[in-house]
This record gives sequence, structure tokens and C-alpha cells, in this order.
Amino acid sequence: MTNYVKVGRLQVADVLYHFINEKALPETQVEQAAFWDGFEKIIYDLQPKNKVLLQKRDEMQEKLDQWYNTHKGNYDFNEYRSFLEEIGYLEKEVSDFKIGTQNVDYEIAAQPGPQLVVPGNNARYAINAVNARWGSLYDALYGTDAISESGGAERKGTYNPVRGQKVIDFAKEFLDQAAPLAEGSHKEITAYTIQNGKLVVTLENGTQTGLKDAAKLKGYQGDAANPDAILLENHRLHFEIQIDKNHQIGATDLAGVKDILMEAAVTTIMDCEDSVTAVDAVDKTLVYENWLGVMKGNISASFTKGKKEITRTLNPDRSYISPDGVSFQLSGRSLLFIRSVGHLMSNSAILLEDGSEIQEGIMDQVICSLIGKHTLLGNGPYQNTKEGSIYIVKPKMHGSEEVAFANELFNRTEDLLGLERYTIKIGVMDEERRTSLNLKNCIAAVKDRVVFINTGFLDRTGDEIHTSMEAGPMIRKNDMKSSVWLAGYEKNNVNVGLGVGFQGVAQIGKGMWAMPDAMAAMLEQKIGHLKAGGNTAWVPSPTAAVLHALHYHQMNVLNVQDDLMKQIQPLKDDILQVPVAKEICWTEDEILEELNNNAQSILGYVVRWVDQGIGCSKVPDYYNVPLMEDRATLRISSQHMANWLRHGVCTKEQVMTAFREMAKVVDKQNEGDAAYIPMAKDYDDSVSFQAALDLVFKGCAQPNGYTEPILHQKRIEFKAKHGIQ
Repeated sequence: MTNYVKVGRLQVADVLYHFINEKALPETQVEQAAFWDGFEKIIYDLQPKNKVLLQKRDEMQEKLDQWYNTHKGNYDFNEYRSFLEEIGYLEKEVSDFKIGTQNVDYEIAAQPGPQLVVPGNNARYAINAVNARWGSLYDALYGTDAISESGGAERKGTYNPVRGQKVIDFAKEFLDQAAPLAEGSHKEITAYTIQNGKLVVTLENGTQTGLKDAAKLKGYQGDAANPDAILLENHRLHFEIQIDKNHQIGATDLAGVKDILMEAAVTTIMDCEDSVTAVDAVDKTLVYENWLGVMKGNISASFTKGKKEITRTLNPDRSYISPDGVSFQLSGRSLLFIRSVGHLMSNSAILLEDGSEIQEGIMDQVICSLIGKHTLLGNGPYQNTKEGSIYIVKPKMHGSEEVAFANELFNRTEDLLGLERYTIKIGVMDEERRTSLNLKNCIAAVKDRVVFINTGFLDRTGDEIHTSMEAGPMIRKNDMKSSVWLAGYEKNNVNVGLGVGFQGVAQIGKGMWAMPDAMAAMLEQKIGHLKAGGNTAWVPSPTAAVLHALHYHQMNVLNVQDDLMKQIQPLKDDILQVPVAKEICWTEDEILEELNNNAQSILGYVVRWVDQGIGCSKVPDYYNVPLMEDRATLRISSQHMANWLRHGVCTKEQVMTAFREMAKVVDKQNEGDAAYIPMAKDYDDSVSFQAALDLVFKGCAQPNGYTEPILHQKRIEFKAKHGIQ
């Protein structure tokens, strides 16, 4: 049972109450009584508005369902568009404008690079992500399939010199591409020196030369005549040539180069949402504790590796001497956003007078912003911002009215905390159909605080399916990736962002590379996100961030964006192309494969979410390929199965068979996990298995196809059943 403390008209779970009063509030210049009084007013003023917006979602979906049922398979596109305008789904577009956001940190405004997303309830992962601002290129290449194992270059033993040489050759080719010499190659260098503020290198033939572009040299460490490291910059992203002739690797290199240290995860999103299992006050307080730790810079995590106890903390800044002899520092840590939850869910951590729960998005906003104020006041060894801003990503909003509500909430939070207007910046995730179609209007609602937009295939497709659930059976899930609406959506996001002035002010982000073990394929394919105009894109690990950073050296995103701005075109009609199959022409084997694929995807994620409280992990898929999954995985898979069931592509019996058979597969995939509870031993008794069934069989009735209501209910049920606090 949760114990509550009465505070005015609120009942606050004691664990959260004591955390706020004893840890979050001190040193913020906000008085305790004033905080709780102001927080209460925000809740009672804005919670009714929040609920009205949710009711509008339901009403709009009901109208869509009715229209599709009336016009199923036979409607004129212009008539469809007019209907969407009539019900307010398609808004009248605002006049042209430019965003006016100010005081944006360089990492967001001007520095293209990879972006990590990390679950906020895991301190160790959070520290790793923050520290992923810099990473070893040699390690990233050696330890992944980015380097082929052919020709004796297998990953075996402590060190394979054949593989090591392949890594070094790759790295030297990178140096030749990102920082070419006036003559010769980095492979030929025998010595690096700094002379008269310039990089001077000696080649094997005795020739001395320098960089083709001398301005790429930004600094060095050690003695100018015999430096320990050379700092270079290309396309606004840094990398460091590390030199140590006594090192195992450096001793084999002509110039003593032991590694290339890459500036990698320039920004990181610490997550309260899709990668987190936070269903009650204890869970939420843990997330807030970790956010406080990174904002104050004092977070730590200890764990045992082998027989050794290891404690991790945040990395310090990196120190250099500039070419003209002046000492300076670069941040050793990724710049942090925090992703709050959307407008939908409530949480029992705080109750109102009538016993109803607080809207979780309101709670996240106020508490995360309170914690963020510590970095503005310099309360700790490391500060997240040099420009005096707090960065919050807001997900799962539908249309500009909901974004305007978020802006009102941000305004009220700033007033409560004594912050200047627009101190709290917003990232607007473009992952709902109504937001995609009205993206310009959505940005206009937060035009003076917006710093981020992005796209995401999984959630966006889940909403695409649910919105048009009654229109007919959807094409196969994998075929969505080549559909007209998806291409239009991806291009529109960039076009709108560039059109309203994001370049040089804000990030235009692209989605996750979901296969953390497939780095060779990522190196080949993910440069497409830069070609599309994204100046940041999500990666699944610090190692992937290092390798994805190579793409930002290969291509200057700012030049790409300049070209795209010359050819912006309207894409709403493309986005409105509903991906309904023209006819049901799949074979029984194809239908079975799709059902099994979806069922395995759902079960593999749900069983960890419900039973173990793991919201983001590497989950083997139907083909046994490890994928980095979060809650968005469930939305697309469950909605797709629900749609096929709704339109008779498959039967309930086929779905049940798929789930039962895939439960056995998932059990087998997890048999090495001592904490794992098999589902197939007793389907009826498995809370996780029943949750998976509900996600599909109740999928049509879920608000906008979201999975949170069922997952939260089942996680709470599991915790109660097993006595977990």
C-alpha cells in the first residue's frame, strides 16, 4: 500500500514527497510552501483542460471511424480531405513565420551529430550515455562487424593483430577523408608536431607537410613538439588523434598513434517515457532521482564486473591548448534533454481531493523542470547548459491545440519556479498523424521555445493504422517502409522545420537504428538520415554513436539543408494516402508469418516490461536478430494484428495460436535469464501473456492505439501479485 502525505488539496506519495522536499527543492531558491501551493494550482487549473483534449481525441476518432465505415473502399480523395478539414483534423495552416528561440546551446543549435536515448530509471545506463560524448574509434571498429572478419581478422582472444591492422587502416582512411594533408597520407606520418600554431607532420620519405585546411586544427595536449593528442574539427564535430609510442597499439604505429577519440553522442535524451517502466510513485521517484543526479553532476553507479567492484561517475571536461597557446576545455559529456510523458496517462504518485490521479505529463513537467533548475544555478561540478536553458522533449501530442496546451504548462512552470519566459525549451516529437499534417501549426504554438522535432517509424505507423482502423486491412508491416505516406511524412518533417527557420537554431532529428549488433549495415545505410536533412539521428548505444559520427564527417548536413530549402514542396496529400491493401492477396503462409512476427515482437518485449520492469533492451526478433526495442514496438505490432483481425484477414483462433507458439519461442530465447518467468507453462497465469493478448484483442478500443493503459495495469497487477514495491 502506498502511504500518502496530505499537502493542501493534494495527497502525495510519501516517497515522492520526501524526495522533493529533501533533495529536489534545496538550493533551487524555491520555498517549499510556495512550491506545493503553486504546483497544486497548476494541477487544478490545467488537469481539466488536459482531459478535454483527450476527450477531443476520442470524439475525432469516432468521427473518423464512422466516415470510414460509410465510405469503406470507395471515396473521393478531395471529399476525404474536405471531411478532415470540416472536423478540425486538418487545420487551416498558419501564415509563414520563423521560430524565435534564443539561448540555445551550441550542441543543439549548430553542431550536427548522433543522439542517444537512455531509460531514466537506470543510473548506470544514464552515466554511460552522458559519457558517450567521446568514444574510441578503434574500440568501436574492433569490437563490431564494422570491420570484416575475413582474411584472419576474427574477433578472438585478447587481441588479434590482423584485425587490429584492419582497424588502423580504416581509421587512417578516415583521417585522410576528414582532415586530409596538403600532400601524402596519414598512413605515412612518422611524427606529429605543432609549430607556430600549425600542425606539421613528417612523412616516411622525410617530407614535412601540414593539413590541407589548417583551420581544422583546434588544439593539442602535452608538449607542442611532442604532443600527446591532436584535436581536429570537421563539419563542427571534433576528433582527437591520441599518440603514445609506449602503448600496445601505438608501439606498432609509425607515428605512435594509439587511437582516434571521436566526439560522438553530442546530445542525449534521458527518458521518462517509452523506454521506461514507471507505473507508481516508487518508479517515478527513481527516474527523478537519476535526473537530479545528472543535473547536479553527482550521479554514480556501482556494479560488479568479474570479481571487481566498479563505480562509474560522469566524465570531466577535456582540456586542450589552442594553436595560439591558450588553454581551453570541451565538454566531456553529452548535452541532455529529458523526455517527459505525453498528455494521456495519469499516475497514483499524487492524488487530488476526489481521489483521481494526477496527469503524469503535468507531474513530469513541473518536477523535471524543478530539478533542471539546479544546472541553471550551478549546483554541482558539471552544468548541462552554458546558455541557461532546460530542455524537455514532449511526445505523443495530436495537433496544435495540444502543443499550445504544453506551452501553457511550460509557462505556468516557469512562473512557479521563478524562471524567465522560454527558459524551458521544448522538443516536439512528430509521431502522430494529426501532428504530421499540422506540423507547421504545432511549431507555431511553441515558436519561441522549440528546439527539436523528429520522426519515428514505429509510433507514427501505429497511429497511422489506428487512425484509419475502419478503412480496411493495412498492408504488411514491413511494406509500410516503402509506402507513399511514410516517405511524405519523413520529407515533410524536414521541409517544415527548415521552412520555419530551424537551421542554426534547433535540431531536426531522425529515427533509431534498431539493430545494435549490425554496425556494418548501419555504416552503409544510416547516412541516409543526413542525406534527408536530419542534423541528428538516434543510435542504440555509445558504440553506435561513435560509428554514426563518421557519417557527419563524410557529409556536411548544413549544405544538404541549404539544397533542400531550395526545393520545399507541399506533401500533405502524400501523408493522407492511407496504406490500405487494395485486396487481400496474401497466402496462408504469408499471413502466418506476419502473425508470428507480430506476436513474437509483442511477447518478447512485454514479458520483460511486465515481469522485470525493463522498458528498453536488446530483444531477439522472430528471425532471432537482436533489436533495441522500446514501447513503440508494441504499438505498431499490436495495432497491425488488431487491424487484420478486425477485417477478417485472420481469425481469433489463428491469433491465439500465434501467441501460444511464439510464447514458446520467447521462453526459449530467454532461458538463460535466471529472473525470467516462462509464459508457456501456464498461459492463463502469466500476467505478461495476458497483457499481450489484451494489446491485440482490445487494440481497436485503446486510445489512439497506445499500449500504456494495458501495460501499466498489468505491471501494477504483477507487482501486487509478487509483492514488489
